[in-house]
Amino acid sequence: MAITFNHTIVAAKDREESAKFFTELFGLPDAKEFGPFLAVELNHGVSLDFAQAPDDADIPPQHYAFLVSEEEFDAIYGRICERGMQHWADPRGARPGEINHNDGGRGVYFQDPSGHYLEIITRPYGSGG
Repeated sequence: MAITFNHTIVAAKDREESAKFFTELFGLPDAKEFGPFLAVELNHGVSLDFAQAPDDADIPPQHYAFLVSEEEFDAIYGRICERGMQHWADPRGARPGEINHNDGGRGVYFQDPSGHYLEIITRPYGSGG
């Protein structure tokens, strides 16, 4: 049997704000209501299901990395810059305002409204270049 990733639940301070942030930044269709979640569809039937955290909840930041095409990188990175969002070339934030060129591709890190760390890359790490 092939094992395929299907979905994950993303805790959010405001699920509507987080889902809208993600769909707008990544150029995706609007999230769909699915029970208590707002589901954002990605390729291969995978979804990010945004869940409303309780008001007093401390949401530990998670890391979500997305492999995108060169054209998608240009579009997403353009929206990051248009919004004046902080972004980094590295996961420690030591290279602010830059992108990386690991493995011959491009990559950048940034945060969503709930403090999760998002990353877009055009080449999988370890793929050479």
